[in-house]
Amino acid sequence: MRTLVTGGAGFIGSHLTERLLKDGNKVAVIDNLSTGSVDNIESFKDHPGFEFVAGDIRNVELMEPLVEHCDVIFHLAAAVGVRLIAEDPVHTIETNIGGTEIVLNIANKFGRKILIASSSEVYGKSEAVPFHEDDDIVLGSTCLSRWSYACSKAVDEFLGLAFHQQYGLDVVICRFFNTIGPRQTGQYGMVVPRFVQMALENKPLQIYGTGEQTRCFCYVADLVEAITGLMNCEQAAGQVYNIGTNEEISIEELADKIIKITGSKSSKEFVPYEVAYGKPIEDMMRRMPSIERIKKTIGWEPTTNLDETLRLIAGSLKQKSRSES
Repeated sequence: MRTLVTGGAGFIGSHLTERLLKDGNKVAVIDNLSTGSVDNIESFKDHPGFEFVAGDIRNVELMEPLVEHCDVIFHLAAAVGVRLIAEDPVHTIETNIGGTEIVLNIANKFGRKILIASSSEVYGKSEAVPFHEDDDIVLGSTCLSRWSYACSKAVDEFLGLAFHQQYGLDVVICRFFNTIGPRQTGQYGMVVPRFVQMALENKPLQIYGTGEQTRCFCYVADLVEAITGLMNCEQAAGQVYNIGTNEEISIEELADKIIKITGSKSSKEFVPYEVAYGKPIEDMMRRMPSIERIKKTIGWEPTTNLDETLRLIAGSLKQKSRSES
């Protein structure tokens, strides 16, 4: 199968691309490298079935031949990370909404099935934990740029489902819940790689807020298994799916666990959000998915626990440090 992955040089996109190539697919990747990296595709850049295009998904002339010559599209390109969103909300909105609109229009032109990566952020400030796909969403004030990402991903979902309802385009929506693993960077506010890197350097782990907020962290290979399964499932078209784990942990407990796993001498340091981001940031206290729908549809559930995932991340960062020294 010929597959197009937008954002394929990013953290999740590169893992997906690697898996697709191993399964015998031909894969074209387009990425503007704003948050992705050529380092992420280094191990398979010379694969005979791989093609890399450095460019923006909003470039219609670039996108049309890529879509025309593929069978399916994994649309992962997006502005990501709380820090990036807080610092550059215009880029977030333009990339997430404008880019998705262009990709959907071209997919519809050539009749290509498309999976759109959305986010648990769309649930906003809802307290109806665990979150179900049909739950109401509760977004914060438009005066807080932090919610621009949630809103942009919600619009992406509305667009995708509208193309399915109006034109019959095969569209699958996936809401990712805190995906982690090797190749993820802490540069844009991602908590796990930031904590692990600091722990390996025996530096204080900076916990934003009280540390009482909880999250469920899903290993990237488990997520890739989920989205490839949904892409191959006819019944998934026109549906929204949560993808994540139910293994809930507070951010302070996460810091303690990482210090223990890495054998670090790091201390914990609590930093107010307005200090960390330079402006007030509203945060969700809990974020846990219901995964009953995807389990019922394709039988998927995560198989890698948090301890194992953290060891894999620590090992990867250690290896990267050795290779750079």
